[in-house]
Amino acid sequence: MKEKKFLWLPFLVAVVGFATGIERPYSGVHCNRFEKGIYACAECSLELFKSQDKYDAGNGWPNFTQPIASKNVYFLEDRTLSFKRYEVLCRGCHSHLGHVFNDGPPPKHLRYCINSIALNFKKDASCL
Repeated sequence: MKEKKFLWLPFLVAVVGFATGIERPYSGVHCNRFEKGIYACAECSLELFKSQDKYDAGNGWPNFTQPIASKNVYFLEDRTLSFKRYEVLCRGCHSHLGHVFNDGPPPKHLRYCINSIALNFKKDASCL
């Protein structure tokens, strides 16, 4: 299934989503977006994060304190760097979204650092 999707996705979306790539910091469209709405998976449209849980961590990627529902994402241990971290994947299509770290704000201290290219933004209709 991933092979078929890869053929019609824009190149950068495919590289980030299925080859666990990463976009350059501060290059993503959602980095400085703070409108009310929902961030969904760019691959399968599963709703992943709420704008109210987004914050500026100053690192160049969209950061969230939690997903909309824990069942919408899952984690894999990632040791590609010299330290252990956890990759965040979409439960709907298994695409790579980013990573989760334990240096976020209270109370949970989690920081979901997500690639902008892995997300589509849906503006909250009640704000229009």
